[in-house]
Amino acid sequence: MEGTGNILEVAKVNKSFHDPVTVPVLKDVSMAVKRGEFVSVTGKSGCGKSTLLYILSTMDTDYEGQVIIDGEPTQGLPGERLSEIRNEKIGFVFQFHYLLNEFSVLKNVMLPGLKLGKFSEEEVENRAMGLLKELQMDDHALKMANQLSGGQKQRVAIARSMINDPLIIMGDEPTGNLDKKNSEIVFDIFQHIASEHKRSLLVVTHDNDFAARTHRIIEMDDGRIVNG
Repeated sequence: MEGTGNILEVAKVNKSFHDPVTVPVLKDVSMAVKRGEFVSVTGKSGCGKSTLLYILSTMDTDYEGQVIIDGEPTQGLPGERLSEIRNEKIGFVFQFHYLLNEFSVLKNVMLPGLKLGKFSEEEVENRAMGLLKELQMDDHALKMANQLSGGQKQRVAIARSMINDPLIIMGDEPTGNLDKKNSEIVFDIFQHIASEHKRSLLVVTHDNDFAARTHRIIEMDDGRIVNG
């Protein structure tokens, strides 16, 4: 899959919730994301956007169909391998930053890198500082996470998502808690990641202004992709 090609391919994914009656949530969803492509997923609340994202991120394995990440079909893989794929190939940015308040900004960014164990602690620290510098957060590296503003926390969360140099970053309403100015900053960072780092982004968003400026919009309605 080097060079060009799809980082993510989804073929006929179906998902139902059974509680207590069976309710179909995703219906025959097929899509693909190319290397370096910045894609947004939009649609009304309850249309299945976040459910789809959790399946694509390999965190939800209870579905029918196929999800292929970097050429590797993931359906039926053991949990250990899925965990490796998540750590190495996927970065996550959520509406809530999920930073750990008991750690410094720098340590928060380093944690997934330390968990992956691919690089020495010194190398992970160097990479983390480089990302914080790129996102203009290096001055805050030694602060505790709870000393930052909401917009700053989200920038740290983005740096953390990049620490293992993932192929794709998945975002679930990453600007949902931010004001317009900070939403703009996050958008610009994502655009930079796509163009400069040649990384793919798949972002679920309610923010139509945000979606309108991405490379492509995938619109969902009632569990199906209706556009894009």
